[in-house]
Amino acid sequence: MKVLVVRQPWAWLIVHGFKDIENRSMRTEYRGPLLIQASARLPTKRKLAEDRLYAKKCGADLPEGFETGGIVGLVHLKDCVTSSKSKWFEGPIGWVLSKPKRLRFVPLKGQLGLFDAPWKVLNRLGLKP
Repeated sequence: MKVLVVRQPWAWLIVHGFKDIENRSMRTEYRGPLLIQASARLPTKRKLAEDRLYAKKCGADLPEGFETGGIVGLVHLKDCVTSSKSKWFEGPIGWVLSKPKRLRFVPLKGQLGLFDAPWKVLNRLGLKP
């Protein structure tokens, strides 16, 4: 199973079913289950305040705190598109996400791009490798 690292608050919005598009600069041929890992770093207070306003305009009230540095949920990567009617699409490539599911937090050191989930993490989450 693949893992994608996403900064907060976007990881929270994805796994709670608000954000159905993840904007990226490149496509992937991968389709299927995708673990969402919250980046270890939070945005600046100013950026987080801007993100809160944007999320509120899109119908989401963000929590005060966020889990960072580990797996927070699971989604299904359906497609990669260059345009979308989703309010979350900014481009240039939108990864279309569905079936969001919150998972219990499991710490994991992130990597760039898509990477394979370590079997120990899958085991802790009760998922099959």
